[in-house]
Amino acid sequence: MEDPYRKLSRSEASDAVTRLGWRLVLGELRTEVLTGSLALAADVAARVATVAGAEGHLRLDVRSDRVLLSLQTAAAAWVTERDVELARNISTVVDESRLETVSGVDLDRGGERAVQVIEIGIDALDAAAIRPFWRAVLGYVDEPGRSGPWDGLIDPLGQGPAVWFQRMDAPRPQRNRIHLDVSVPHDEAESRIGAALAAGGTLINDALAPAYWVLADAEGNEACVTTWQGRDG
Repeated sequence: MEDPYRKLSRSEASDAVTRLGWRLVLGELRTEVLTGSLALAADVAARVATVAGAEGHLRLDVRSDRVLLSLQTAAAAWVTERDVELARNISTVVDESRLETVSGVDLDRGGERAVQVIEIGIDALDAAAIRPFWRAVLGYVDEPGRSGPWDGLIDPLGQGPAVWFQRMDAPRPQRNRIHLDVSVPHDEAESRIGAALAAGGTLINDALAPAYWVLADAEGNEACVTTWQGRDG
């Protein structure tokens, strides 16, 4: 019998859920259900919560016109077979309500974006010297099982972006030391980068694409557009 908590490769997870309107974004399966009203959003959230049960895989964010959903096996800090099963079951329940789970990719929604995750990367010579400050000032906590000086920090309520530390070998006073990582669905990256370049941005580095592209604004402040692709193996 296959282990329901087997950690999936990125390609396995993506292939399993993409056709359902979910996307693998930064180690989670993400989707949303457009409801058009808060009352319907609350109803959908209740139905979905019943499907997911008390296992702790599902995180819900109910808004005035939609429900945002994400799935991950917390103990593994990654996606497992169980998360894929829950995604299928949730999509079925949503479909029974004559709605659908969508990623926002290739949809005409008045310019609204696809599902995504934001992280803040901080360049550091000595992460041990600055990590406690960021942990305290943000009210963040260690990632599960990771409390080393170079390990990331997360919002315990799941509302704010994660923070991670990038090792520097020497000071770089003429370069910004904090940048944003914008993790998007793999099939959204090209259009997102195109929009950023059309808005005055510059492509700085694409050597490791499609894992990530480094972009900069007109004054050199950097942001990375990232996907799951190019990271397995």
